[in-house]
Amino acid sequence: MAQTVITTKTKQFSKNTRRAVRSNKKNEPFTFIDLFAGIGGIRLAFENAGAGNVRCVFSSEWDEKAQETYEANFGEEPAGDITKIKAEDIPDHDILTAGFPCQPFSIAGVSKNNALGNEHGFKHATQGTLFFDVARIIDKKRPRAFLLENVKNLQGHDKGKTFKVIRKTLEDELGYYVYFKVMDARTMVPQHRERIYMVGFREPTNFEFPELPNLNPKVREILEVDVPAKYTLTDHLWEYLQNYAAKHKAKGNGFGYGIADLDGVTRTLSARYYKDGSEILIANGKNPRRLTPRECARLMGFPDSFRIVCSDTRAYKQFGNSVVVPVVQQIANKMLESLRNPQKEVHKISNYRLLEK
Repeated sequence: MAQTVITTKTKQFSKNTRRAVRSNKKNEPFTFIDLFAGIGGIRLAFENAGAGNVRCVFSSEWDEKAQETYEANFGEEPAGDITKIKAEDIPDHDILTAGFPCQPFSIAGVSKNNALGNEHGFKHATQGTLFFDVARIIDKKRPRAFLLENVKNLQGHDKGKTFKVIRKTLEDELGYYVYFKVMDARTMVPQHRERIYMVGFREPTNFEFPELPNLNPKVREILEVDVPAKYTLTDHLWEYLQNYAAKHKAKGNGFGYGIADLDGVTRTLSARYYKDGSEILIANGKNPRRLTPRECARLMGFPDSFRIVCSDTRAYKQFGNSVVVPVVQQIANKMLESLRNPQKEVHKISNYRLLEK
């Protein structure tokens, strides 16, 4: 899918937009913050991309079990609920990263406020959503760049209204040059996983999303050798999944379990995998088995050195909610390259208003 860049500017910037933020000296490490950090997939990707020249100065994650996993692997416990953290209490940083949850946006009333001459903008349109907290921190701290990650369907959520508000907020309200692209991780890990990535720069910058290398990954490459019997489905659960699939097939639906092709890729790993593992099952004699937590970690591109310190149920949720590390690392490489070698001319593929047509 072709990448898109949004480049329309308006004069509706806040006072914070006009103030300058320090630029990196040539050999000074880039700093970044890790919002909605989960277990640290984005952090791991940026630290790998920076090869010691990128430093995380703040992280935030509300889930206590995810905090435990994060601390076990990065040596620090993330701050809690970002909605309760003041932007001025967050350190200055060069790059903001956030895999924020998609919540419903209410843009009803914007036209009415326009007619009445009332103030609105992103504070009005996004208040009550977690994206608002990303926007308010960008507005206050003015990072040189940001990376936002979300599900592919963000673009079509609420008939496109949600994405419209996000784009308008980042570009028109906050004044950033924004690029976005849906990317599938299947060439880097054996999993079909499409996510939308949004990259923004404070200054005009030539940026292109990377073409992901095709590593021809195979499911069999991530499997453990000796898998405990507890991961094999019980007769009762296996019978239930087969009956469920047969019922929906008779109705013309495609719902049902998925036996993974060991020489191919799996379906998308979800946070609900702990319930029955039905979307990704491994043939295993009479009854198939689900993936182990370590296999899920590998499916998301985490190294075997990454520590899993919680129950299987929690681990499935954590990896299902995470990012594919090597994909984000590829994007981070491109971002860091653009920041090190800024170019003042931006090739305008399209602009906000054209995209609305």
